Amino acid sequence: MAQQNIYDNEIFFAGYKKIRENQVNANNLFEIPALFSMMPNLKDKTILDLGCGFGEHCKGFVERGAKKVIGIDISEKMLEIAKQENTDSKITYINMPMENIFELTEKFDIVISSLAFHYVEDFAGVVKNVYNLLNENGAFIFSQENPLCTCHSGGQRWTKDENGNKLYLNLSNYGIEGERESTWFVDNVKKYHRTFSSIVNTLIEVGFSINKMIEPLPTEEILSQYPDYKDLFHKPDFLLVKCTK
Repeated sequence: MAQQNIYDNEIFFAGYKKIRENQVNANNLFEIPALFSMMPNLKDKTILDLGCGFGEHCKGFVERGAKKVIGIDISEKMLEIAKQENTDSKITYINMPMENIFELTEKFDIVISSLAFHYVEDFAGVVKNVYNLLNENGAFIFSQENPLCTCHSGGQRWTKDENGNKLYLNLSNYGIEGERESTWFVDNVKKYHRTFSSIVNTLIEVGFSINKMIEPLPTEEILSQYPDYKDLFHKPDFLLVKCTK
């Protein structure tokens, strides 16, 4: 099965990099704080980061006391920047699709993945491999696009009033799982939709205990600065899950 490597597309990569360079984005305001809030004490821990991208999280784990971090990503372009900007003697970056982590020979205390699983077709296969790579009582923490987002399969996402204000989300085909194609910087970006129950049941069937789930919503403080994020009360952008082996 050929894995999608959209981040090595020049146009996509440039567009994505520009968004991440702007400090005011949904990742920084919602996803990253929620992800780090779920983490146990990282002191002396070994960590595997699936879809590590530019490596900022890998650097953050070391700063929080991690003993060893391996960051894997399918994108050579992402890893080039990781090696330039977020290098450390405790971090190793490997160019590898996360579907191939069964090739790794060591065990980890924590496996983390930030906003990568909605690009993975074989979620159950990756989850099984994560379980096998974790030490007993190890933590698996991941974020992905919320299933209310991944189910979108074309057409207008919102119903708006005559002034263009969003009234409510148009939701369709939530119960039909599988591949979706979207346009984000370029056409034909492949994502995979799974329902909440599929995600949770896959984790349970593999043997994980689920500890916590977060769908981040804006605080009063964020809304006062960035009122457009009130959209998230209709449709949270992210789903974060923490579970243990």
